[in-house]
Amino acid sequence: MFHVELVDEQWDVVGAVARVFGERGSLAEAYHASLASDGVVRGLIGPREVPRLWTRHVLNCGVLGELVGAGESVVDVGSGAGLPGIPLAIARPDVRVTLVEPLLRRSVYLQEVVDSLTLDNVTVVRGRAEEPGVVKEVGGADVVTSRAVAPLEKLARWSLPLVRVGGRMLALKGSSAAEEISRDRASLARLGAGKLDVVECGGEALPVPTIVVSAERVAQHGRRHR
Repeated sequence: MFHVELVDEQWDVVGAVARVFGERGSLAEAYHASLASDGVVRGLIGPREVPRLWTRHVLNCGVLGELVGAGESVVDVGSGAGLPGIPLAIARPDVRVTLVEPLLRRSVYLQEVVDSLTLDNVTVVRGRAEEPGVVKEVGGADVVTSRAVAPLEKLARWSLPLVRVGGRMLALKGSSAAEEISRDRASLARLGAGKLDVVECGGEALPVPTIVVSAERVAQHGRRHR
């Protein structure tokens, strides 16, 4: 049974789950249940977030699949409880997802979820995105994702070294997305980020679309793009 959030009486959570996750909706439901139980007990999700797990977390992240190409490799930086990496991996079984998380208790939880849901397209790597060993292991990704981790410039410092030239950084942000781009545009350019844009996804499934900052890696890290 789906736990239906009282966000909008006109909003159909069952239909949204079917639209975003398709035949893998049961996996999304199992992940939702894990977040609502183990996630809270282990301090990965705040108790106040439980009533809005579908809208603000699971579906909010799953719709990111609209921005990822077929068969692309994705690295999720600072994955925490698996957001957005696990919902993305459920929605897009054709995409290879690596969850990068430095804290032991979180990385243990992530591996437990991956194993229990049999997510064959997901790998968990414990470490910080900026560590040379992590860069060597997971670098060259088509896409690097992040969510509510840090200000945009700091995210770019962590994310862009893991992205291949021509690949993309996708940072889930809120209403401050355009303001952050404006504030950090020069710094992002120095880091090798170009084609900055604010995009929305999930408009057909969610009451409020997910807002994402998209940036293409146009130069090697630390070099100016000419």
